[in-house]
Amino acid sequence: MATNPPLTVELLNEICEAFNRQDVDAIVSYFAEDGEWLMARGPEAPWGRRLVGRQAIADVLRARYKVIPDMRWVDLRHWVAGEQGVSEWRVLGTPASGPPVDWLGCDLWAFRGGRIVTKNTYWKLVEPA
Repeated sequence: MATNPPLTVELLNEICEAFNRQDVDAIVSYFAEDGEWLMARGPEAPWGRRLVGRQAIADVLRARYKVIPDMRWVDLRHWVAGEQGVSEWRVLGTPASGPPVDWLGCDLWAFRGGRIVTKNTYWKLVEPA
């Protein structure tokens, strides 16, 4: 990854490709040292779960890929405005236990100096009628 690339749709595609390859080292290389990931769910109000720093993000990703080894993001669409971006996606996967994952969601991205400072994730919560 270049030192300070401008935020572009192509850069967001690169980041999402790293997620689909489950290349944790590549994924965290896009984050600032103090970058944060605000996860879609978790016990911490108001953001769900807040991870700060590359190591915390890497630890959660490695654990997630062990539980859902075929996790992948498809139907990606991205928008960019300055150092802000939005990615819309569908995530699929088969957990070791539990029902398959098939969710629509989005990420709100904030960048500084070519690095992710915030990845704020949202998804649809699908429940039986």
